[in-house]
Amino acid sequence: MDMNAFKWTREPAQWTATPECVVITTAPHTDLWQRTYYHFRNDNAPVFQMTTDEKTFSFVVRTDFTESHHRFDQCGIVLYLDSENWLKGSVEFENETFQHLGSVVTNHGYSDWATTEIPAGIKSMWYRLSRREDDYCIECSEDGECWHQMRVCHLHEGGGQIAFGIYACSPEDSSFTAVFTDMALMPCAWQAHDGQQPD
Repeated sequence: MDMNAFKWTREPAQWTATPECVVITTAPHTDLWQRTYYHFRNDNAPVFQMTTDEKTFSFVVRTDFTESHHRFDQCGIVLYLDSENWLKGSVEFENETFQHLGSVVTNHGYSDWATTEIPAGIKSMWYRLSRREDDYCIECSEDGECWHQMRVCHLHEGGGQIAFGIYACSPEDSSFTAVFTDMALMPCAWQAHDGQQPD
């Protein structure tokens, strides 16, 4: 990946980037969330993204969060348009027993959160974000070869130029170092639907 194509939204105090590896050290009380259930708005997590007009593609990244240790510590894949329109996929630390593998989609200022519990001993995860026009698919993999669908979603404002990449944050009083490797941009791995025809 050409790191010169990536730009920060809210540049963190501690980070490094090479074509092979991006390292982000999170700051305490950083997060992305809008309204739903908690009734607060958090929009201060750093995101490192590139922009594109391509209507179909896949973006892959491997995350290493060995140092995550506090509730909600997280790092993963992101597509951030503005404070009220974005999506993300990540593993969020919960406790010494389990953590949450999940995704959030935020449309017009309201977030959701879809999760499944995974063992706390998992400290690395691959993600693949695929685009077809204004519809998106997030997948995960423990080895970068066998992929599992996490979410198919729609972004109301996601049909034009978009920005996508990586993020890391610590919503509570914590900090950890997240490592991102094996970033790649490729033809869309999310195959076109071949079943029921559109209305």
